[in-house]
Amino acid sequence: MFGISPPGWIHTLGSLPAIPAAAYMFGRSGRIVPRSTAGTVYLVSMLIGAATIALIAHQPVSYVIAGATLALLLVGYGVERLPWRQGAKRYIETISLTLTSFLLMLPAVSETLRRVPDGHPLVTDPKSPMLLGAMAALLVLLIAGITAQVIYLRKSRQLAQTV
Repeated sequence: MFGISPPGWIHTLGSLPAIPAAAYMFGRSGRIVPRSTAGTVYLVSMLIGAATIALIAHQPVSYVIAGATLALLLVGYGVERLPWRQGAKRYIETISLTLTSFLLMLPAVSETLRRVPDGHPLVTDPKSPMLLGAMAALLVLLIAGITAQVIYLRKSRQLAQTV
């Protein structure tokens, strides 16, 4: 189904829970919250997705995305342990984990457009205007989202300093 191999299904089903977990956290908190149940689901799913990419990757960029995702996850989930100021850590954590969600959605959207509907996908050419438009929309959402997150973090920090 959808031209996905058994290892591809392992990769897809393993990483799929990260999407609703991220959507839930963005909707509820405006960011990925690492020390939460949804944050744990997100981390485990992202690790499965990044670790299993070697089973299915056909293009070198897949390895770059997986490596960048792993590095950003390490930063986002590990920055809390560093002896830096709390404010800087929150910015690094938020931006790093938001970037991981962007790196998750790039192949998710691309593969969905290139496989659905089964047998007659919406996109067959990597230079399709629909695919390029979807990628551009993800980039715009990333920029707008990180901007909104930084503004929110800055305002929260200012409120905490005045109290």
